[in-house]
Amino acid sequence: MSSRRAIGIDLGTVYSCVAVFQNGNVEIIPNEQGNRTTPSFITFTNNERLIGDEAKNQISMNPKNTIFGFKRLIGHKFDDATVQADMKHWPFKVINDRDKPKIQVEYKNQIKLFTSEELSSMILAKMKDIAEIYVGKKISEAVISVPAYFNDSQRQAIKDAGAIAGLNVLRIINESTTAAIAYGFVKKISGEQNILLFHLGGSNVNVTILNIEEGIIEVKSTTGSTYLGGEDFVNRMVEYFVKEFKRKYNRDLLHNKRGLRRLHTACECAKITLSSSCQASIEIDSLHEGIDFYSKITRECFEELNADLFRSTLQLIEKALHDARMNKTSIDEIVLVGGSTRIPKVQKLLQDFFYGQELSKLMNPDEAIAYGAAVQAAILTGDKSEELKDFFLYDVGIETVDCIMTTLIKRNTSIPTKQTQTFSLTSFPKSQSGINIKVFEGENSMTKDNNLLDSFEFSDISLNSGDGLEIEVTFDIDANSILLVSVSDKTSGKEKRITITNKKECLSKDEIEYMISDAEKYKKEDKIRRNRIEVKNSLESYCCNMKTTINDEKLKDKINIYDKKKMLNALENILTWLEKNQFAEQEEFENKLNDVEKLCSSIMKKPYLDENDTGKMSGEFSHGEP
Repeated sequence: MSSRRAIGIDLGTVYSCVAVFQNGNVEIIPNEQGNRTTPSFITFTNNERLIGDEAKNQISMNPKNTIFGFKRLIGHKFDDATVQADMKHWPFKVINDRDKPKIQVEYKNQIKLFTSEELSSMILAKMKDIAEIYVGKKISEAVISVPAYFNDSQRQAIKDAGAIAGLNVLRIINESTTAAIAYGFVKKISGEQNILLFHLGGSNVNVTILNIEEGIIEVKSTTGSTYLGGEDFVNRMVEYFVKEFKRKYNRDLLHNKRGLRRLHTACECAKITLSSSCQASIEIDSLHEGIDFYSKITRECFEELNADLFRSTLQLIEKALHDARMNKTSIDEIVLVGGSTRIPKVQKLLQDFFYGQELSKLMNPDEAIAYGAAVQAAILTGDKSEELKDFFLYDVGIETVDCIMTTLIKRNTSIPTKQTQTFSLTSFPKSQSGINIKVFEGENSMTKDNNLLDSFEFSDISLNSGDGLEIEVTFDIDANSILLVSVSDKTSGKEKRITITNKKECLSKDEIEYMISDAEKYKKEDKIRRNRIEVKNSLESYCCNMKTTINDEKLKDKINIYDKKKMLNALENILTWLEKNQFAEQEEFENKLNDVEKLCSSIMKKPYLDENDTGKMSGEFSHGEP
């Protein structure tokens, strides 16, 4: 076994999950609440920052400062239609900072702006902390999953988020690939099989077809949508009940952000209930203007509300089969990934599409991605040796004369990969001192219809050589889907290399270093908060246990009334003070604890209590939990 311990992280839009490979098995790591997935929620208050379950519980009370769904902003500009659409569903504020969307919150009575990378790093740091508590040692390496349709700049953003969180990101890996690794690891496939992975998560759907043979996983095709998932099904329910509320009470909920979030939370619970029951209840007290809202929704109604969304997933399956050059009968197994695959209608549509074929439910759909990421982390740190072929999703190439897109690497090519092509000097647009190299991604024949990744000048070459000068262009894509472009003059041997980072969308080195420094500050604040809470809990526990002991019938006649009253008054005063001072400083809690311990200890030592009584008392009011 390798001495290095790396974790696998599924950084989800709605929930995140972390796993580790140890003792020959993958272990999904529970958080402090014992849950195996953690909400990707962050809350900022005047006193503290909360992450995970604690944050999600704050959403009704503090909607403007409880942040979620920020992964949907990664790699996008403020004016993008998808960003504008998301903003309509969010109770928090998104502002335009030089064309980049940033989330505005109030934290410790100050206005703060956060990028999606910073917020993602906070979730990653939380998953890192959860894992460190579980394995009992520091962890500094991780494999992190991303949707297959994340482009180069989005992948780099997640890598930056990992660095801010204090993680060396060993691999940025497609979610579909990690799920395939998990499936292959659990099932121990022998021979050759074609697997269709159907991933329906909180905010995206992905269909991937893979071939698995003797432990080698090869992606045949993938397709999907980053804007179709469980959240969209919930939003349809929210819209349905907003209309019902208006119809019943002639009141408009749309401008009540707190009310909308409470309704959204209730609809999220209803969606889960409808996967196992035919009906779900919505019960919200004082939803809007003091009106209590009670309603019901049937599974049939839920299916009708989302019928078009459910059907659209089948179109993606058809496209994936077409791209893989396969038909329905070529698929040996259909594997479900993502919590929304539990929806009965989704499962029925899939089964009917594949002529009644059984769906594989071998893995927990919420945990499969983190599971596979942990296996890959183990492979990369030397715990296991299996072969894996990931893939590159987009056509990538360069612009040649007349704005033609000349593709060097085709979509769905297995990675890592390297391709070289030789061009004549006349193939490129010229500048004063050389030629312009423009790198694009996309499948259109004209570069104007594709996405410009980066451009640079290859200078100090002989522009008078005409057709005689040959330029060699090499595209080298590594296992993280990061593209390195090198250009060389075959005559002189002069060469230039550049890593394509889409600088406009990515963080600068200075920004990353600043965010790392900021993250350390938050980490220290979190430690102070944890220590403060521990002392507060010790004080509360001591007072409660002491009250129980003092009132014990066996000690009734062994403590005089004056001393008993003195202790009870002191204990009651502290408990009352605690109710009003939950956010007092650690030192205040410590002083209160020391004072009450001294008082009670001095009475315990009085001669009218024998050793058995004092032993009983001291044993029953420890600083721990009662």
